[in-house]
Amino acid sequence: MASDLNRCEFIGRLGKDPEMRYSADGNAICNLSLGVNFEYKNKAGEPQKTVTWVRISAYSHLAGICGDYLKKGSQIYISGKWVTRKWVNKDGVDQYTTEVVADQMQMLGGRPAEDAPAPAAPAKPKSDAYRQIKEGIVVPLDEMIDDVPF
Repeated sequence: MASDLNRCEFIGRLGKDPEMRYSADGNAICNLSLGVNFEYKNKAGEPQKTVTWVRISAYSHLAGICGDYLKKGSQIYISGKWVTRKWVNKDGVDQYTTEVVADQMQMLGGRPAEDAPAPAAPAKPKSDAYRQIKEGIVVPLDEMIDDVPF
């Protein structure tokens, strides 16, 4: 008898920054809003593009990684299982939400330009005392005192 399979995989971009929170026992929880593009042709043959928004939840270690490294616009691959949760709101009305509980995440695409590291500052020239020590030259301490950088 075959088993059932509950597996979802998406590639898309985050519509907003990840929302981090922590459970009462200290476990990390991260909620993501993933926009997945879908392109098709309408009846007239014209290309159409729509975006489907997928709610993603990550827990524990994966949640921490998502919270630390992802931001709005990040392109990711995410996979997990499809779940529907039920709860009762403050007015006593049953509420439902459907989401993907992630178990894998891979960052895709390049690093955004605004996150590119700043060019390195030119290295300061080493002091003469440093050079003498590095080259093994023995110099009396009283001659080095003026060249010590502190």
